Amino acid sequence: MSESAAGHPGAGDGTRAVRAGLPEPVKHEPTLPGPVFAAHFHLPGDPTGPYTYGRDENPTWTLLERAIGELEAPGTGDVETLVFASGMAAISAALFSQLRTGDACVLPDDGYQALPLVRAQLEAYGIEVRTAPTGGDAQLGVLDGAKLLWIETPSNPGLDVCDVRRLAEAAHARGALVAVDNTLATPLGQRPLELGADFAVASGTKQLTGHGDVLLGYVVGRDPEAMAAVRRWRKIVGAIPGPMEAWLAHRSISTLQMRVDRQCATALTVAHALRDRPEVTGLRYPGLPEDPSHKIAAQQMRRFGSVVSFTLPSRERADRFLEALRIVDDATSFGGVRSSAERRGRWGGDAVPEGFVRLSVGAEDPEDLVADLLRALDASAS
Repeated sequence: MSESAAGHPGAGDGTRAVRAGLPEPVKHEPTLPGPVFAAHFHLPGDPTGPYTYGRDENPTWTLLERAIGELEAPGTGDVETLVFASGMAAISAALFSQLRTGDACVLPDDGYQALPLVRAQLEAYGIEVRTAPTGGDAQLGVLDGAKLLWIETPSNPGLDVCDVRRLAEAAHARGALVAVDNTLATPLGQRPLELGADFAVASGTKQLTGHGDVLLGYVVGRDPEAMAAVRRWRKIVGAIPGPMEAWLAHRSISTLQMRVDRQCATALTVAHALRDRPEVTGLRYPGLPEDPSHKIAAQQMRRFGSVVSFTLPSRERADRFLEALRIVDDATSFGGVRSSAERRGRWGGDAVPEGFVRLSVGAEDPEDLVADLLRALDASAS
């Protein structure tokens, strides 16, 4: 199957993930070429052609960018993808490349904990920042006059969901651009561009690569002028991934569908097990039929993610619970094949209770993971 066939909308997610971004087969050449380590390329005469200098382009990036584009917008052929050194590099590029002094933008007030830092920097540049919660499509109320709407759905760590299509239509009617942070859902969970967004942005550090060993980010968009500005920002700032990281990310994408399906199914199993525990409150998982976000999530998401959140009665109880876990790592980040959990309040940047726990469900056997969680809840009771 050629790379164009892998990007066809009729291909299954597994087929697409396994084949995404691969070059046309050449006899005696590897299926996925190794990383290209080059700061510069031979360049006699005028500086033309795709590869001139290592800060601008790299063949390993090219294949990875093609792969991500095929996942975020299969079969369209009209998107551009740019990879970055981290998710925050991608977020910063999407925002700072589009906004100018005097512009206004809308951010969620319950999103990723680094967004307040971004807000402070935007305001330092003379950009007005408005915020509203993700749930209930509350950002609609502060859209008027904004240049850009930033959506994070499901939100991290609270797992609220908003109607991307509805918000995008409203924003475009007011002349605003729309960017969606697709980190938690991954392109196998939802495709923001199909829902009307101008940009899909994500941290590839999380479930896209899924092994906890790569920092990566990306921006995908259709508008050539807007993406040219993102590319220019990447060049100016130099927030580029190394070729080894890009190659590892591309290699990891081949197992994305298998990992996502396993982790999402186990996350639902875990959520079912936790909802019967009296010490667990505020349980959130968009895949639960009774979850406040389930109705909207089911309309726009094809998979509900690997993150489950809940609250234990106190900071001390949460700390004892985390210490008692045996196969779940106490670590930040999410989406990896090894389950992890943390008390989010320890960072101080999220508006969550002291006993709030964000659990990232990995690829362990579901019965082993559930047993570990329930045993730790029992052990932490005293």
